[in-house]
Amino acid sequence: MDWKKLVIAVVAGDRREQEIARLAAATGAGVRAYGFPWPDAGISGVTLAPDARSALAGADFALFPIPGIAPDGALFAPQCPQRIIPDRDMLAGMRKPAHVILGWADQNLKRHGEALGITFHEYEWDEDLMLLRGPAIVEGLLKVMIENTDITIHKSSVCVVGQGTIGFLVTRYMVALGARTHVAARNKVQRAAAHAAGAESHTLDELEQLAPRLDTIVSTVPAPVIGRNVLEKLPSHALVVDLAAPPGGVDRDAAQDLGRKFVWARGMGMRAPITVGQSQWSGIRERIETIMGEK
Repeated sequence: MDWKKLVIAVVAGDRREQEIARLAAATGAGVRAYGFPWPDAGISGVTLAPDARSALAGADFALFPIPGIAPDGALFAPQCPQRIIPDRDMLAGMRKPAHVILGWADQNLKRHGEALGITFHEYEWDEDLMLLRGPAIVEGLLKVMIENTDITIHKSSVCVVGQGTIGFLVTRYMVALGARTHVAARNKVQRAAAHAAGAESHTLDELEQLAPRLDTIVSTVPAPVIGRNVLEKLPSHALVVDLAAPPGGVDRDAAQDLGRKFVWARGMGMRAPITVGQSQWSGIRERIETIMGEK
């Protein structure tokens, strides 16, 4: 395929998107960017747009961040002064047939795409890419735990809720670091795998009974699994960390009401932006090549 014929917009994100934009430009494609931290020296081959609409105008592909979309429809862009909400008017300027590659799209964004003839390609749950960026996410979690507790991970009691790709990696690291590791999961095969990895396994219904014994509880499930009934049973010193994409797995209002130490650790892949940006681009590039090959 001839990359030089493509225009790619990289919109929102963090330093991972710097690396993605750099690698996209290295293919020879025209690349415009907006909404992530812009380096003082710029990025070779990448044009900084004045706003998201300008970045998207005439683009064949738009690349949005992995961490997902806030309840108001805003893209993940923690250092952008304006919230970036891709509405129908903003997307309408893309060159049809257009494609958006992103972690995941909410229903409102999908409706805009259907109306405009824009196809969304989601890869938040692609196991290969999740595994590639998994170590950076775990390292980010370790940083959060170390900075927000007065005890070592070693010999502390940690519960990992959910045993998907990231949940299982977190479990493996906690066991390796010597934590008294518990796992709560719906799936009995996942619970058995956690047991085999050296953790004590539980059903989600057992979380409330387990809570008083915990120093840290980590949710990896993007659905409400840690409610007030669990949070109020935790010791006063306990740390609650939510690694999940929106809407998250923890009742944040209840955590605040109860005075729990809570961190919603979205975007932990930013711990190693070059490594994770490269792994994300490998998946994005493959998808672009597949899409172009089908035309």
